[in-house]
Amino acid sequence: MRLDKFIAHCTGASRNEVKRWLHAEKVTVAEKTVKNSKQQITSEQTVRVNGQALQYPHPRYFMLNKPAGVVCSTDDGEHPTALDCLKGVSQSNLQIAGRLDKDTTGLVLITDDGQWNHKITAPRAAKNKVYLASLAQPISESAAQDYITQFANGLQLNGESKLTRPAQLAFINEHEARVTLQEGRYHQVRRMFAACGNRVVSLHRESIAGIVLDSTLAPGQFRALTEAELTQTLIAQKHNAQPKSTDSHS
Repeated sequence: MRLDKFIAHCTGASRNEVKRWLHAEKVTVAEKTVKNSKQQITSEQTVRVNGQALQYPHPRYFMLNKPAGVVCSTDDGEHPTALDCLKGVSQSNLQIAGRLDKDTTGLVLITDDGQWNHKITAPRAAKNKVYLASLAQPISESAAQDYITQFANGLQLNGESKLTRPAQLAFINEHEARVTLQEGRYHQVRRMFAACGNRVVSLHRESIAGIVLDSTLAPGQFRALTEAELTQTLIAQKHNAQPKSTDSHS
């Protein structure tokens, strides 16, 4: 990592302030004074500012049960944000991995680890995202199979030329269905059902990349991810979204 970036992350100082420290010869790397902000450092080297050794903070990973009405933004003048829900936690460098719209509830992942965020959200990663959708119009058993086929084949969304990726759809009852996607277009689940002639009344995300929302978390509550959950995101494999023939209306 670049020296100036390391110092800024450890201290919260601006890059300009870090440059002033370097110019004033207040920074040492492996006990040697350094003035070059671009110098690359390793984890084995001790960096000091004014004689005080710096320690790179451990990355943080949280799951939040996002309530309706909360926006997935780091700052919003009109609505509470997902970061506002993390009471008592420093918001420094935190970012949201996998956004939800204001009216959608459920699992949101929050971290200050940009590389991990990219592994979760990059389109090429194709991580599974599972949603529970409540529908306005009841779906008969015969119509359910048509929905399942359309989701599996890909849908033409309004205003878009490219079909959605194959998605898995399983009906729980005539008004509820579970959807598994590997992409995240704008309001995608709602627009997919709209393309089939139905309307989503409520939408709740249950899991991302194998991490399942903790059922003990009430809306607005959060907790740190466990080591097992972090490992799960690294080993989660791409799944073929083509539904099995046994998927049926129940």
